[in-house]
Amino acid sequence: MRNTLIKTIPFLVALLVFSCGKKEEKQAMPEAVYESERGGATEMTQAEKNALGKKIFEGKGTCASCHLADKKVIGPSIREIVQIYDKHDVSLISFLKGQEEAIVDPAQFIIMQANLEITKKMSDTELEALEAYMRSM
Repeated sequence: MRNTLIKTIPFLVALLVFSCGKKEEKQAMPEAVYESERGGATEMTQAEKNALGKKIFEGKGTCASCHLADKKVIGPSIREIVQIYDKHDVSLISFLKGQEEAIVDPAQFIIMQANLEITKKMSDTELEALEAYMRSM
């Protein structure tokens, strides 16, 4: 019995070390994943844009940490943002690229600046998908 226990302890330790090891997986950009699945095609259906936009909104864009669809939390609601940008005929994508001033709640802009650095680096396809998702809420 003792001999069996002595033989299995190193195996269990090795198993524990390898199973708890940190795996580093680079996540592909949503657009790159989408394009590779479609063979490089860039035309998306509205449903595909909304799905990609949702993935960005809840993930890489970190939008969901401050914005809800119809309720103000840290930042204004998505519906309020869309309505105000439409009312003033200002492009949401231009704002997300850093080319337009904040018009919904300028006092909160300082809080959003770090997130805006993320959206400035997004591709046009990603920004169009994000806008489509925001408009679908």
